[in-house]
Amino acid sequence: MAAPSMKERQACWGARDEYWKCLDENPEDAAQCKKLRSSLESSCPRQWIKYFDKRRDYLKFKEKFEAGEFQPPKTAAKS
Repeated sequence: MAAPSMKERQACWGARDEYWKCLDENPEDAAQCKKLRSSLESSCPRQWIKYFDKRRDYLKFKEKFEAGEFQPPKTAAKS
């Protein structure tokens, strides 16, 4: 696979930004962002999409953690 050109990279990042914006505006219903997800998938290499998905998950976790909203799962007490 050849490296994407600057124009292709910009199109990919733009599609990612639009998709993420939609997800932020519709946190309870990601189905509303299907068209933007399709656009992302057609604009970006698969490895990039995989990275973007992991990156978003990490950034959302970090945001919750820093705001004090993250609650670790309760572990069973050892006997």
